[in-house]
Amino acid sequence: MPYYIDTLTKKTGFLTAILALILALLVGYDAMMRYLFSEGSIALQEIEWHIFDIVFLFGLSYALKHDKHVRVDIFLANYSQEKKAIVQILSMLILVIPFSLFFLSGAFDMTVQSYMQNEISSDPGGLTHRFLIKGVLFVAFILLVLQAISEIIKAYQKLESKQTLFIALGVVVVLFSLSLLHLPFFLDPLLLMFFLTLFLLMSGFQVAFVFAGVALLFALISEGLGVRVLEMLPYRVYGIMGNVTLMAVPLFILMGLILEKSKMAEDLLFSMGQLFGRVRGGLAISVVVVGAILAASTGIVGASVVMMSLIALPLMLKHKYSPQLATGAIASSGTLGQIIPPSIVLIILGDQMHLSVGDLFKAAVVPGLILIVLYILYILIYAHFNKSVAPAIESDEDYGKVVIKALKLIAPPLLLIVAVLGSIFAGIASPTESAAFGVIGALMLAFYNGQFSFELLRYTSIETVKLTSMIFMILIGATAFSLVFNELGGDVMAMEFFTGDMGDKWTFILIAMLVIFLLGFFIDFIEIAFVVVPILVPIVHAFGIDPVWFAILIALNLQASFLTPPFGFALFYLKGASGNMVTTGQIYRGVIPFIGLQLLALLIIVLFPDLIYIFGK
Repeated sequence: MPYYIDTLTKKTGFLTAILALILALLVGYDAMMRYLFSEGSIALQEIEWHIFDIVFLFGLSYALKHDKHVRVDIFLANYSQEKKAIVQILSMLILVIPFSLFFLSGAFDMTVQSYMQNEISSDPGGLTHRFLIKGVLFVAFILLVLQAISEIIKAYQKLESKQTLFIALGVVVVLFSLSLLHLPFFLDPLLLMFFLTLFLLMSGFQVAFVFAGVALLFALISEGLGVRVLEMLPYRVYGIMGNVTLMAVPLFILMGLILEKSKMAEDLLFSMGQLFGRVRGGLAISVVVVGAILAASTGIVGASVVMMSLIALPLMLKHKYSPQLATGAIASSGTLGQIIPPSIVLIILGDQMHLSVGDLFKAAVVPGLILIVLYILYILIYAHFNKSVAPAIESDEDYGKVVIKALKLIAPPLLLIVAVLGSIFAGIASPTESAAFGVIGALMLAFYNGQFSFELLRYTSIETVKLTSMIFMILIGATAFSLVFNELGGDVMAMEFFTGDMGDKWTFILIAMLVIFLLGFFIDFIEIAFVVVPILVPIVHAFGIDPVWFAILIALNLQASFLTPPFGFALFYLKGASGNMVTTGQIYRGVIPFIGLQLLALLIIVLFPDLIYIFGK
């Protein structure tokens, strides 16, 4: 049975991968026709967002098959295979399947209602048969349930002893039965909801399904709520499906993966190393510069850190660089994609805070440049006063030729970056349209570099589906979590705490930044953006705080959280890619100065908020 389910999921995944490429081409074609020939098509635009929906919805089961739904693997990484299998079975049985079955009921009703009403597009020239795209939502969760069943069977077959599993299931059944009796909570339901979520996250359950499953549980067991609080969830998700701004997410991911796979980063690192290597700390500076270019072209933190760990770290250690400086430079530079446009973080923050993504991109340029300058100054000063940590590299090669070679390699990606971001800043194209042009430009660069191939298209499109589906499943889970959290009075409690009990906007900003910073130790930026940020938005408006400025503070804060020991994700990426070349202790000591620099950049933006508007409001 798992074989047939996995085969179905695999074929569905390949279909969505093809559609991801088609989506980029269609958006690019549509934008070109409108801007050059003033010919637009409502039907074509609706086809685009329908394809976008199919990509991330049908990709949910494909991501589950490949275990791409993100987990907090702090403890999970040290589990035995037996324990990992039990976690997987429990995750499918108590989180994925119950939530999916509940969601299917609502999605079916929504689809049938659309069919009975013969619903069509509200825009002239739009598509008819609107029930078809709503039906995609229903089919996607059927596929998710089937894949969950397959995962249970495969995990069960790995168990040598079934006793621990049955004990765990028994405990879950007893606790759930007791909770249905509506006994008095020994803690406030909100606190209990938070602690249960944190426990499941830290135990290694998939983040998206933890939020979704906990929301369903508390809707069931909380007196006065019931599952009615989640009845509108399919309609909320349908709203996400029609969000054109979020369509930029898979397109920017695809653009970044194409540039990564086409070996652009590898060529840049080697040429930059030759360009700056003759200066003390030059290799570390080249890592910072390349990290900034990768951030502005790929925006994928994990890919940037792993890539530079594999390429730059051996080179730096070979030339007697301090392991602490080398790892610190790589980890911090790899996280620049959190703040430098086109950042996925900024796109998500723009959606959650109801802000223009273009405005956020413009506002993030100066903070990103401040970070780059601070990194380079620190490396130069540190290498100057401690000459053994980053020695200069002597070379007999003519420096003029080195410069020309470096410029040839830097020019193409820089032109692409300028074209993509410039079209957004100038208001010529939307982020989604610019992302589509970015994909087309990245494919042209891959062809120019002789790296274009079917394998490149296959790898990048499939990985795009996995990453996109992971992000949007978290958004679906976070939406369910927020509905229950707010019904339990969480939003009112937060508002009263900050506006009534404190009544001071600077105290609110300090505590909000501290909470986000601490949460960044444990969970990914996506969960923070989808769960925490919506709670803060009404308070931001109540205090009259500039929301664009506050969003940039959050983005800077989230970037710092990627580096904080012991749970910073960039540190895991680096250690995993470097193997035994460096120790965990050396990585931790190396990133501490750079965390200080990130907090300094955050303080600069707090004290001088107008800096974010240098490129205009």
